[in-house]
Order: sequence, then structure tokens, then C-alpha cells
Amino acid sequence: MDAADFHRDALLTVHNVDVRYGQGAQALRGVTLDVPAGAIVALLGANGAGKTSLLRAITGLLPMQRGRLSRGTVAFAGERVERLSAPAIVRRGISQVMEGRRVFGELTVDENLRAGAHSVRRKADVRERLDHVFELFPRLAERRRAVAGYLSGGEQQMVAFGRALMQGPRLLLLDEPSLGLAPLVVQQIREAIMRIKQEGTAILLVEQNAAMALELAEVGYVLQTGRVVKHGPAAELLHDREVRELYLGLEGDSRRRLRAADAPASAAAPGRSVA
Repeated sequence: MDAADFHRDALLTVHNVDVRYGQGAQALRGVTLDVPAGAIVALLGANGAGKTSLLRAITGLLPMQRGRLSRGTVAFAGERVERLSAPAIVRRGISQVMEGRRVFGELTVDENLRAGAHSVRRKADVRERLDHVFELFPRLAERRRAVAGYLSGGEQQMVAFGRALMQGPRLLLLDEPSLGLAPLVVQQIREAIMRIKQEGTAILLVEQNAAMALELAEVGYVLQTGRVVKHGPAAELLHDREVRELYLGLEGDSRRRLRAADAPASAAAPGRSVA
């Protein structure tokens, strides 16, 4: 899909959004972003750039972090959702896999997954989605009765991923899904992302592995100190010199400029992450 067609075909539209925390710390400044139906969109940026704040603005979780959307709109499937509660947004078809897995450690794998379908009324739908998750992640079927808190990091990430899918989302937000995982598990997560996309679910992917994110995505956005500084077809960003220097491991003046630019944003809210 051509980047010029994105706004017209968008499932999610974030328009001119500002986000603030407390009385002063501003995490986002005029951010505009589109996610088309059935597409993968990559969101890149250094720590503190505003990536997690953007996800919170979409999912209604800002108030839990003393944050607020002070300007702009978020529309999903043609409906304004920026003033809705987080549960109401989930019911409309947006699910998120948060950074750090955040499984219910005292519950079994099966109980964790079923918790993701708490608002699904038909038992047949719950069973069908469980089967789907177990097909995506066969290891979870083997560990179905295991207590989640005793699973490996990779298995917990599979649980968090599967739990988000149990709601049957039209849009899935992934916040650093490969962080801290072994290469074999990262490959399984990558394959699951592609499978979900092929089945028609749109994905907004925040990923520290920038090369993987841009290889999976159709379009990418780069955030820097709360602003979108680059966006376009992912293949072009993958070969963009500045993006390669900043995110693909090539040192250069661009990396030093980013570090210098990001320093004030990191210091704006001591003790509180606005990423």
C-alpha cells in the first residue's frame, strides 16, 4: 500500500496529539499517525521519545500514569475514542501487549488467557480463540496448567501475546515484544506477528529491534522528543542513512544529535518515565 493512501484507508488515526504528565512534563507534541486495516506500522524512537505515551493515548491508559491528552484526537474505525475508558476501548477492538509481559503470576497459563476474554460472551468464541493461541504458540498448550509466574521469560511473553489476542482485536499494539528474549523465541514472536497480520489484524509495533520492525512493517514512523521526525514506507526507512545510524547500530553524528536532543525530555519528569 502506498503511504499516500494511508489516511484514507486508516483503521486508527491519531491526529495532532499532545500528551502531558502532571503539571508540566510534555511527552508528545503534535503527533499524527495512521494505521491502516490489516497493516503493520512500526514506531521507532529512543528511550523517552514518547512511544509508550502514544500507546497509552490510544488505549486510554494515560490517567493511570497521571497523564492526559491535552490536544488532538484519536479515532478508531471512524469513531472518536480519546475520551473513552480503557475497557470501552478494548471492547471496540484494540488490545495491547505491554512491555515487560505483566502476566498474572499466580494464575495458570489457561487462566491468564481466559482473563483476556473476560468480555467475550459466547463460550464457543472463547474456545475457538484458545485453540488459535495454542496453534500460534504450541508451547503454551504444553504448559496450559502451569503457573505463569514460574514460566521462562519467553513463555511469559507468549502468554501476554496470547492474552491480548483472546479479545479478538482488530488492532493489536505491541510494546517491545522481543525485548530480552532469546533469538529462537524472537523468531517465534516474529512468525506470530506475520501470521496475525495475514489473518487481518492490524498491528502498531514498538520494537527496539528496528531492523526486524521495519522488515515486518509496511510503513514506519520515527519519534524524537515527542515529535514525529520521519515517516514513510518501511523499506525506505530501512535504507535511510540517518535511521540506520540511529537505530541499526551504525555510529555517526546523527546518533550523537539524538542523544543530545533527548536529554532534556528525559530530565523533564524525574523519577517518572514518559516514554
